[in-house]
Amino acid sequence: MSRRVRRKGAQSKDKGKANLHSYSEICHVSSSSEKVEVDWTSLPDDTVVQLFSCLNYRDRASLSSTCRTWRALGSSPCLWNSLDLRAHKCDAATAASLAPRCAKLQKLRFRGAESANAIMHLQARGLREISGDFCREITDATLSVMAAKHEALESIQLGPDFCDRISSDAIKAVALCCPMLKRLRLSGVRDIDADAINALARHCRQLAEIGFVDCVSVDELALGNVVSVRFLSVAGIRNIKWSSASQVWNKLPNLTGLDVSRTDVSPSALSRLLSSSQNLKVLCALNCPLIEEEERTLFSDWRNLKNGDKSLNEIMPWLEWILSHALLRIAETNPQGLDSFWLRQGAALLLRLIQSSQEDVQERAATALANFVVIDDENATVDCGRAEAVMQDGGIRLLLDLARSCREGLQSEAAKAIANLSVNAKVAKAVAEEGGINILADLARSRNRLVAEEAAGGLWNLSVGEEHKGAIAEAGGVKALVDLIFKWPSGGDGVLERAAGALANLAADDKCSMEVALAGGVHALVMLARSCKFEGVQEQAARALANLAAHGDSNSNNAAVGQEAGALEALVQLTCSHHEGVRQEAAGALWNLSFDDRNREAIAAAGGVEALVSLAQTCSNASQGLQERAAGALWGLSVSEANSAFFLLISIAIGREGGVAPLIALARSDAEDVHETAAGALWNLAFNPGNALRIVEEGGVPALVNLCSSSASKMARFMAALALAYMFDGRMDEVALIGSSSEGSSKSVSLDGARRMALKNIETFVRTFSDQQTFYAAAASSAPASLAQVAEAARIQEAGHLRCRFLLCLVLRLEGLLLCFGILPLSLKHVLLLLFSSLPSQVADMQCTMRAYCRRPVQLGSFVLLLHQQQLPLKRKSLQRLYFEILNTTMWRLPFEA
Repeated sequence: MSRRVRRKGAQSKDKGKANLHSYSEICHVSSSSEKVEVDWTSLPDDTVVQLFSCLNYRDRASLSSTCRTWRALGSSPCLWNSLDLRAHKCDAATAASLAPRCAKLQKLRFRGAESANAIMHLQARGLREISGDFCREITDATLSVMAAKHEALESIQLGPDFCDRISSDAIKAVALCCPMLKRLRLSGVRDIDADAINALARHCRQLAEIGFVDCVSVDELALGNVVSVRFLSVAGIRNIKWSSASQVWNKLPNLTGLDVSRTDVSPSALSRLLSSSQNLKVLCALNCPLIEEEERTLFSDWRNLKNGDKSLNEIMPWLEWILSHALLRIAETNPQGLDSFWLRQGAALLLRLIQSSQEDVQERAATALANFVVIDDENATVDCGRAEAVMQDGGIRLLLDLARSCREGLQSEAAKAIANLSVNAKVAKAVAEEGGINILADLARSRNRLVAEEAAGGLWNLSVGEEHKGAIAEAGGVKALVDLIFKWPSGGDGVLERAAGALANLAADDKCSMEVALAGGVHALVMLARSCKFEGVQEQAARALANLAAHGDSNSNNAAVGQEAGALEALVQLTCSHHEGVRQEAAGALWNLSFDDRNREAIAAAGGVEALVSLAQTCSNASQGLQERAAGALWGLSVSEANSAFFLLISIAIGREGGVAPLIALARSDAEDVHETAAGALWNLAFNPGNALRIVEEGGVPALVNLCSSSASKMARFMAALALAYMFDGRMDEVALIGSSSEGSSKSVSLDGARRMALKNIETFVRTFSDQQTFYAAAASSAPASLAQVAEAARIQEAGHLRCRFLLCLVLRLEGLLLCFGILPLSLKHVLLLLFSSLPSQVADMQCTMRAYCRRPVQLGSFVLLLHQQQLPLKRKSLQRLYFEILNTTMWRLPFEA
């Protein structure tokens, strides 16, 4: 996901006022300027009932409690002949509270085993249709009791997920208890034997439709005894003996439609069925490996069929159902070799099914659209061709219209499809242009958790695009996403992860990050980081906090995150997570937060030094992102800009906790970004002579020399040179006499050899910034144009985000260090001697001048022009002593920050 983007320009305030004015005019019920009050209790009864029909059952119950009239209207049988419980927890207590209203209930949709067990408490003896999903835990006992309690059942549908715990015993119970059964659709039943099928044939004489989908075993000969069946689906069943089945099924007198999709049916069996069956009109064989390509496309013209034929009107609902089910299964498994089918036919077919009059078909088609575009769920990768095929066929408008439906099931599945399609940048743009951002922001406010979850996912994917961030904020999406976290703080891991992920993307924008903070986002995200145990939520919450803290120069969110109770402690704790993504984002958040002095102190007090050192020690084989952030967090934590004792102690503590060795290991990484952060951290640590000696003892000099000479990152080479310069400025010599550790267990190293290696590479590094002849001529002439040319050549563009914007004052420091040890070639030494010998004769005046210029960005031209006066030259020892005195009083106090 994108971390740093700019916000799209907002609409003008005048335009907003104009829209508001026109809306207020529409709302007036008369042309009079007088204010008219509406008496809601005076609405006609049918209008109130229509309003009730647009609400879910919980909202209906709440609205019914407002007055006696609405209580009576809210209990109208027409409002309670159909009930969808899928989005809500339905236990025995909930079902009992709904029972008084459900006496006339005819259609029921539910989700999961708990809801299935609670259905019996509804007291709906006249129930006609039952449809359930997430049915893996439903047992024979539950289905048998369900059938026994509702003898008037005409339709039972369980799926599309597998019903692993249902067997032939439950099917026999259904046959005995439900003689009026007309439709039976079951998915994933392990074994359906002859006794169960024969029981259906004997007791359910009106059974016109059977769907045994993805079952392990079905007795094909017994199916020939169900003479009432008109529509039969055995899609996904692999154990059928097709020679026997074709001989028996072609004698079924009423068989009109047959679905053998995803089976190993043979061409000869199909030919026998098509030629011998008395009434067979439709045979569907999608994704059957043994059938030739031309035979698999027999139904490509289905979408062009006319509905004027009465027989087609009877066939179409079943055909839509089996096609939606087959396409969903194919989309879920995503078999090879179907790209051409999806692009030429499949996408258009799914969009045609979205326009079906059957709600479950529309839902399944939208779910299939959400699935078939995804080719790598782990990395959120979609097939561009498939996504754009949906867009080109008008699918975005169809899905957005579906999302506007008052049916929450349709809202949820349409939002899911929009979310997945929006991973493609072209589709995301089309969604935004069609008004999809406002629709998703409205759905994110839904009281239905499933709808809100999918809408938040859509906003998450759309918020990746720079141009959509501002539109999401304008639509109220930021407030809606923050509210979701407070609305479902537990038990809603999916909605929390999506909301936090969207907020993380929005927080990467400066203006949007302020809106996140104003909406209470800091408190909400810290609450997730502290209390949520789901790793996906932890990762996104930490990423959001990291992005909020990344704008320290432009807003106060960095300080606000650090001051939120428990924030830093939670992030420190998350660096110990078993999940790499959580560790990476937590370390990134601590890195950004360490820009603030108060945060640095609080991170250290919360155990951040120990946690980050431990993280660096264990991430040598981790992703480059984790390595970069682990080193970056130590870099930020080791800054001692204020030169206070406390911050120096943090740097010392990092060294004593063993932080030097893992940073040296990370400096040997293959990644440029890791080079930069590891070298930056080692540089800051080198401010302390004890840490400098540890770096030498742990083999850090060869690692830094390698970075300085060969890293592809100019920034990494620069900071490696600076680290070497600070290490060998003379302060380490005294410490080396007693060792770096208090126990005196210092490793034996040759400081002279390490110093020569370091200074030689520093010289080489400095010389890469300018041609010697150009540098000499510019210093000799002091011409502004020549000096500016040298200054530009010595600048590192990548260092623009550091506190010290220009490099030259530090390059001068390196050059001066080399001069003190007499290493530079004569031509460059002459230029440097010119600079230093041109200082004012009074040391005090010189120190003031150097302090003034070293505390702010310096360009070589102004530095040379100011000091270009002929004065008495200084001796080398005096120059060296004076150089380090200036060093300790000026630039010594300006370490870099990343």
